[in-house]
Amino acid sequence: MSFHPVVRNPRSRHRAIAVSAMRSASITLGRPRLRVPLSRTASLGILPSRSFLSYSVNNRVKSDPAGRGGAEMGVYVVTGSASGMGAAVVEKLRSAGNTVIGVDLRSADVVADLSTATGRRAAIDGVLAASGGTLDGAVLAAGLGPAPGADRPALIVEVNYFGVVDLLEGWHDALASAERAKVVVFSSNSTTTMPAVPGRAIRAMLAGDSGKAVKATRLFGKNAPAMAYGASKIAVSRWVRRQAVTARWAGAGIRLNAIAPGAILTPLLERQLATPDEAKAIRSFPVPIGGFGVPSQLAEWVVFMLSDAADFLCGSVVFVDGGSDAWFRADDWPRAVPAVRIRGYLARMKEFAARA
Repeated sequence: MSFHPVVRNPRSRHRAIAVSAMRSASITLGRPRLRVPLSRTASLGILPSRSFLSYSVNNRVKSDPAGRGGAEMGVYVVTGSASGMGAAVVEKLRSAGNTVIGVDLRSADVVADLSTATGRRAAIDGVLAASGGTLDGAVLAAGLGPAPGADRPALIVEVNYFGVVDLLEGWHDALASAERAKVVVFSSNSTTTMPAVPGRAIRAMLAGDSGKAVKATRLFGKNAPAMAYGASKIAVSRWVRRQAVTARWAGAGIRLNAIAPGAILTPLLERQLATPDEAKAIRSFPVPIGGFGVPSQLAEWVVFMLSDAADFLCGSVVFVDGGSDAWFRADDWPRAVPAVRIRGYLARMKEFAARA
């Protein structure tokens, strides 16, 4: 039986065949439950050999996540894949023919609890096993909102910050092996529209100290979950911007960027709108174009940020929030480098020249 995919060059034919062969059927492996795609042609009794899959996965070129241009598809991981914006991204990618490995607490290819170090390790290992050790891209959409509860700040810190950073560190080599991989981290417009977020909590997360980060939010009482949420999104955005330009990430061909949504009509927002007090606060928040965003629109942005068109996008935070950030912070940036920072600016210039 022969395959005749439309590809860019002869090298990519092997990968197109492999991804085509891996797409539909699955097997279940161990704990956490892990379903690994095997063969599109299983109904014909044709299964690719282990050596065939290994060769094909390790001889890949850049994919086209939107399914345009006749290129072969890619292999992507999406956290928070079971609902909301993560589910919308999975649907877009799979409908274009890509192989997607979903990670979530339930109803996912890799089931793992990202609020614990053990769960994050399981997610790392499960995805590496399912991908064959190479990933064309990663979408980190899993996150917790500022719901009430004494333990909520700790959960928010663990999932929203460490559930991004730990996983990306664990998947770094798999992303690097794709040569032109893209990563999209879900931030939030709360990074620029929420006042009084404690800087100590942000710095603690960036230093890897979750306990100190949670402690810094406690003095806010019942507002501690909101402060933990805002701090986690600022911290993960700064991590993205700091790491994106380093030799370890940019030098390995990996593009790290973040998307900062505003109010998107996800199941979480729908639950909040069903509560009168929360609904009043949400509807009174300035959104210049009015209404709410929808997950499918955000998914289109993510697919673009995973595509070849985003090759020159590095360390950016893209706001998709109906204008809320611009309403509050129109004059805050872009901003010229102040005179007091010229010395540091020149030092960074020299540092880059030395690296080159």
